[in-house]
Amino acid sequence: MAVPTCNPELSTSKVLIDSNNSQYPPKIILATLNARYFHTSFGLRYLYANLQELQPFCQIKEFIIQMRALDIVEQILASKPSIVGFGVYIWNIVETTNVVNLLKVIAPEVKVILGGPEVSYETEQQAIVECADYVLTGPADISFYQLCKDIINQTPPDKKVLNSKPVPLEDLALPYEYYTDEDLEKRLLYVEASRGCPFKCEFCLSSLDKSSVPFELNNFLDQMEVLYQRGARNFKFIDRTFNLNINTTMQIMLFFLDKMTDDLYLHFEVVPDHLPRKLKALLSQFPQNSLQFEIGIQTFNTDVQANINRKQNNDKSKENLLWLRENTSAHIHADLIFGLPGETLETFKDSFNQLYHCRPHEIQMGILKRLKGSPIIRHTQAFDLRFNPLPPFDILSTDRVSFNTMQRVNRFARYWDMIGNSGRFKNTLPYILSEKPFDDFMAITEWIFSKTGQIHKINLKKLFELISQAVEALFPEKHQVVISKIEIDYKASQLKSIFSGLKLYAVQQVETVSKNKALKRQQQHMS
Repeated sequence: MAVPTCNPELSTSKVLIDSNNSQYPPKIILATLNARYFHTSFGLRYLYANLQELQPFCQIKEFIIQMRALDIVEQILASKPSIVGFGVYIWNIVETTNVVNLLKVIAPEVKVILGGPEVSYETEQQAIVECADYVLTGPADISFYQLCKDIINQTPPDKKVLNSKPVPLEDLALPYEYYTDEDLEKRLLYVEASRGCPFKCEFCLSSLDKSSVPFELNNFLDQMEVLYQRGARNFKFIDRTFNLNINTTMQIMLFFLDKMTDDLYLHFEVVPDHLPRKLKALLSQFPQNSLQFEIGIQTFNTDVQANINRKQNNDKSKENLLWLRENTSAHIHADLIFGLPGETLETFKDSFNQLYHCRPHEIQMGILKRLKGSPIIRHTQAFDLRFNPLPPFDILSTDRVSFNTMQRVNRFARYWDMIGNSGRFKNTLPYILSEKPFDDFMAITEWIFSKTGQIHKINLKKLFELISQAVEALFPEKHQVVISKIEIDYKASQLKSIFSGLKLYAVQQVETVSKNKALKRQQQHMS
């Protein structure tokens, strides 16, 4: 099913519009820039679902941040809109700002409305706001419709920044029918059984919520049934605390377990210290490759947890992580954050080591970001928090972590993602790392960076070579065993080159420089 597009043949009687206006109401474009094509914009579909009589005149257009701003503007203007609404997030603020600037230069008569978390706080200080016509802060599911109607009826508000009022969930039209057949076949579907979060972790915008509020469960499951019957098999729940209400969690899990197929895949954010026995019994029934749990640990240091108002039973969390790893086939993705107020390199190292020995499949090492509106900024002076003024507003230093140390951990995180989280070195890595995995991997990080000066664009074959050479240099007693494990991982990667051709030893290579180096590109065209 495709999302309806604007249709001028539809009767204007379906739209609240003054008789003095033009024959047909303006077209409305809902747009955003996703990080990848695989992602879908859940927020835009909520806005579309709640446009009421204006819905037939609206069109959703999703782009990716890698596209040129000019090309995006061209595609938007091809629909000849009168109103364009943009969803603005921390990952697309720079690119969206460029698009909005261009759009207002080329077509200043088009009304631009901004919404989303990145423009909901510190709003008037932002460059993107200066060139927009209106900004809707907070959840705009209904307020976007009202603003569009006011613009169409030529009764626009007299101020730019408008605060959206909370809307009871039962008053919202749900967006699931507006996932297209292409979305179901090729893209990730976001769903939510509840909104809000009862926890107050200060690095997170959800800390501003008063509570977690569920959608009516039977209606929600009916929507999931329709999606499933249409062929949806990839569901990502965005609930901040999916296992908060265990009875609701159990009903949703049973719903999907009864429909289990080889290609059904479910993603949940799970509170790590809240897995009662009956939920564990149910989770153990799910087959391989059907569940992914995103588990926020962030830190095991109790002083840092107190600083950021995070309540977590560390012993129970570790116990549950190990239980999940040993008793279910779920893929475990656990999160840590470096740069929290009061954290040092040593305390973070301890958290990493503890988490590594809980054996999650992935450890996502995030660097603290200053999300606009998050209460973390109250610690700025006390802990000398210094954030990058440019997106993604990551922490640069604190009173306990120097800029140089922050850069080292940034490189560690990048290499860990390439090596530890990729799954390509699952046989090799356990033979490299000891009881102190952070120290071991930091040594590898600094060795590789000293040789390459790169944290991006290292091809996979070269990465195999670098890891082997780093182990030879740093842990020579492990090298021969590690080479045998590298061979297993290399063959599993299905690279075209043969394993025996790898440079697995740190032997100085003599590089031959072509006399015609300046003509290298030209020669490639002639060969």
